[in-house]
Amino acid sequence: MQTASTNIGERMGRSQELSDSKRGPVIGGHLGNKSIRDISWLLNIPRSTVSGIITKWKQLGTTATQPPSGRPRHMTGRGQRMLKRTVRRSRQLSAESIAKDLQTWCGLQMSPTTVRRELHGMGFHGRAAASKTSITKCNAKCRMPWCKARRHW
Repeated sequence: MQTASTNIGERMGRSQELSDSKRGPVIGGHLGNKSIRDISWLLNIPRSTVSGIITKWKQLGTTATQPPSGRPRHMTGRGQRMLKRTVRRSRQLSAESIAKDLQTWCGLQMSPTTVRRELHGMGFHGRAAASKTSITKCNAKCRMPWCKARRHW
């Protein structure tokens, strides 16, 4: 016997895209004046999916999968991992030197701006180290009694 949580877990998550062989009968049912509810019940497909297929067919005239919008990313997952490894080894490298290293190691031709943008997306930000003033002999003598008196705080 299955529990309610098992059924919910099976239904949740991202499902696979319908194949062309399943999209065809949806359009056929629509052209045969069947309601969305009837098509959904007959083919055992959610009503929202049936409605989306019909809407797409009316707008585009086809149910084929369209290419994704936007420009493809320049860096692959492998390049991003290599970039992260390079930065973790030496945090002091400039974006120009990292770009040159990536080109020699894995053949990725990219600008320093792209390197900065990718690093920013990974959580690495360009920061200058905080400068600490050097303690002169005068400062050391002035602070010495104060420090000795309060060292056991």
